[in-house]
Amino acid sequence: MTSAGPGTWEYEGYDPAQERLREALCTLGNGCFATRGALPECAADEVHYPGTYVAGCYNRLVSHVAGRQVENEDLVNLPNWLPLRFRPVGDPWLTPEGATVLDHRQVLHLDAGLLERGTRYRVGGGRTLTVRQRRIVHLGDAHLAALRTEFTAEGGPLELEVEAALDGSVTNAGVARYRELGGRHLTQVRTGTAVPGTVWLRCRTRTSDIGIGLAGRVATDGGVTVHTRHEPLRALQHLSLSLTPGRPVTVDKTAALHTSHDPAIGDPLCAAIDRVLAAPHFEDLLATHRAAWDRLWRRAALDVAGEPGRILRLHLFHVLQTLSPHTADLDVGVPARGLHGEAYRGHVFWDELFVLPYLNLHLPEVSRALLRYRHRRLGPACAAARAVGRRGAMYPWQSGSDGREETQRLHLNPRSGRWLPDHSHLQRHVGSAVAYNVWQYCEATGDTEFLHTQGAEMLVQIARFWADSATWDAHLGRHRIRGVMGPDEYHDAYPDAERPGLDDNTYTNVTAAWVLARTLDTLGALPEPRRRELTERNGIDGGELQRWQEVSRTLHVPFHDGVISQFEGYADLKELDWADYRARYGDIRRLDRILEAEGDTVNRYKASKQADVLMLGYLFSPTELQGLFHRLGHRLDGETWRRCVDHYLARTSHGSTLSGLVHGWVLARARRAEAWTFVQEALRGDIADLQGGTTGEGIHLGAMAGTLDLVQRGLPGLETRDGALRLDPVPLPELSSYGFRLRYRGHWGVGLRLEHGRLEIAVPPSDRPPIDVRLPGCAVRVPPGERCGLVLPE
Repeated sequence: MTSAGPGTWEYEGYDPAQERLREALCTLGNGCFATRGALPECAADEVHYPGTYVAGCYNRLVSHVAGRQVENEDLVNLPNWLPLRFRPVGDPWLTPEGATVLDHRQVLHLDAGLLERGTRYRVGGGRTLTVRQRRIVHLGDAHLAALRTEFTAEGGPLELEVEAALDGSVTNAGVARYRELGGRHLTQVRTGTAVPGTVWLRCRTRTSDIGIGLAGRVATDGGVTVHTRHEPLRALQHLSLSLTPGRPVTVDKTAALHTSHDPAIGDPLCAAIDRVLAAPHFEDLLATHRAAWDRLWRRAALDVAGEPGRILRLHLFHVLQTLSPHTADLDVGVPARGLHGEAYRGHVFWDELFVLPYLNLHLPEVSRALLRYRHRRLGPACAAARAVGRRGAMYPWQSGSDGREETQRLHLNPRSGRWLPDHSHLQRHVGSAVAYNVWQYCEATGDTEFLHTQGAEMLVQIARFWADSATWDAHLGRHRIRGVMGPDEYHDAYPDAERPGLDDNTYTNVTAAWVLARTLDTLGALPEPRRRELTERNGIDGGELQRWQEVSRTLHVPFHDGVISQFEGYADLKELDWADYRARYGDIRRLDRILEAEGDTVNRYKASKQADVLMLGYLFSPTELQGLFHRLGHRLDGETWRRCVDHYLARTSHGSTLSGLVHGWVLARARRAEAWTFVQEALRGDIADLQGGTTGEGIHLGAMAGTLDLVQRGLPGLETRDGALRLDPVPLPELSSYGFRLRYRGHWGVGLRLEHGRLEIAVPPSDRPPIDVRLPGCAVRVPPGERCGLVLPE
């Protein structure tokens, strides 16, 4: 990566080892579909991996692995609209691996959502060919993409052959450890010609039976004839260009993509053909695309100086093009790896916990749509709870198309080459994440209609599940939740246990208590007719509500040596010789894989992949967390919390991009001098591929959104609670000056700026009521059309 301005992300020179990473970080999308930043002349191989993914387009296949039949649902790699290759007549096709590259540069223009590429090839006879390309996935028209290629010869005339294609031979093969699993998701591939210069491809997914229509139009600025031919899985368009030295010739390729999931269409192929035929020329497409991005950037304005600001802008770009205003019309969740690759098979985990708090204050209609994805799958979540003998809703750890549990039952350890049982479906806390997001969304937006209807329905069923999962322990005098996994993810069982699962994971129990308490608050605040309707339909009586009260106050929280235990029995685990493992392996982020390859297990040690207990300090302000522990009968003072931070920080390997984020957030208030180290790790997690090759398989959307939320909520101590904006800023020297805009309860573009111990709030003119702003020891009301400056307490 080379230096660049705040609105660009640049790469200089060609480096095959970095190509997958660059492809992921140069992905372009619009919330409906996205295409990786692969070079159009390169096919999928060990270096390159072109991929196009439509939000919510999944398919299920059965594979035979390690003697077992394994079923997996994947986000489908759709037919590739991008291919455009070229060569001097009579020579091999030019690629960076097969020809001499004299210069190569890629520039991602964040402000415009534009990927620009320039490559100069040596082509023999003392001549060179310069290839300049500009690419967009249109933000305004969610079904269009376009590629403009400009060829310039130097050193002599050049006869150039160009081939564009729509390629239906693609498979899901972007993650090496999944390659033993089935990846051929497309079937019934057909191609044809619509009109001269325009071809089409149609196909279906094998089991989900989603129809896909793709149409491509090729044109040049010189009136060159486009010749078409068809292969079984590809539509090909050929051009012959005569290049005069120094005079560029342009080839434009425009593509339209529809699926049978799209609203307001009949046949996806007809829709794609009609759209591509009606699409304007590249410059006009680019102009409307830029305008759409300009409007979106104004909504999500973020002003942070220096290198952190530049990285945050890249993170914001990828969040916005994965979850754009178009997402509000879709039935999709938050894909943990964006629409940028095939890692995690495109599944939805708990990452919305790190994404929605940011979106709530910028694109609340998108947050609501993402919560409706969960509500539509409330039925399967209740069925999953019944399957394990519980009432209520048990949301899956991994979700895809229809809400069933998509967590694989086997996973491959690349270090040992062994397929191992995967018990991560025991992370029941995803239900608490759904409930937390319901509550946060409603607090930020004041959307009582959602809270009183779909939100309340989810809260009730999640609370019911937790209450029904809790069993009374007469010896402890406490309720307990057994057989789960916590966010740590390393520990899935007790040492030498025959069954997986742990008892009384603190994060699980405390968040369950919070869900129960907030659900009771919600029921108490409902209009009486709606409360009666909800309780009657769900068979809730006074006895059940009383049990919720009791469980919310008596869930067991284990302690040891003056700190909160991660789970019951954690104190009995062995200490790991961290210095020895670091000396032997260097990077020990994936300590679990290292130990398994040695014939050992991380279950024997006090070692965490990422924050678990400390996640509570990420979700809740110090005051709220103290209140939660008080409700559970424990005193959690500042000193105890600091001891917990010290204890777990010393025993965490940070094997997740979320780890640096959470620790930076928590340390900003607990041990400020060390916070910046972890904030930097969170900022650099994907751009530097700190997890060792994982970013090339798809960006980490939760970590990216979390760094934005660190500036929006974490450092300012911003809470949307009780109808007010509450702030309790913490000064972090490395991020001491920043500003952003919010959309808060009908106010658009509320500006906040923190700088040199001063907070400034500007509320744009509107007919909305004033905004209540509360700081420690200070409360003000800021009417629309006014601004207010406050000196922050030391």
